[in-house]
Amino acid sequence: QLQLVESGGGLVQPGGSLRLSCAASRFSGFTLDYYTIGWFRQAPGKEREAVSCISSADNSTYYGDFVRGRFTISRDNAKNTVYLQMNSLKPEDTAVYYCAAATWAMCVVDSYEYDDWGQGTQVTVSS
Repeated sequence: QLQLVESGGGLVQPGGSLRLSCAASRFSGFTLDYYTIGWFRQAPGKEREAVSCISSADNSTYYGDFVRGRFTISRDNAKNTVYLQMNSLKPEDTAVYYCAAATWAMCVVDSYEYDDWGQGTQVTVSS
């Protein structure tokens, strides 16, 4: 089972930025190359939604319409870490953000396609 740990959340003012990290581990010699990684978020009273994804096949990316142009996903396989750079944050971006891993080669946006999940990190955008 893949272990995923998110970090980088916090309180930020509208218009500010945060960079979330998703560090993966499994066993000695493990690399993240073979996994497609997704970021999801869930706000109180709302369903979990796909924010972004980066594929294992060719590092192609997906962004939800509500974040396109503001968020950037990237991966550093040498560090077994995926990042989500979030700029121009809005109050409606407030949520718990989760990273998840799937063995699909290309991006998938349905949460049930992902096998392993992190514990989540809180992002609060407020003045």
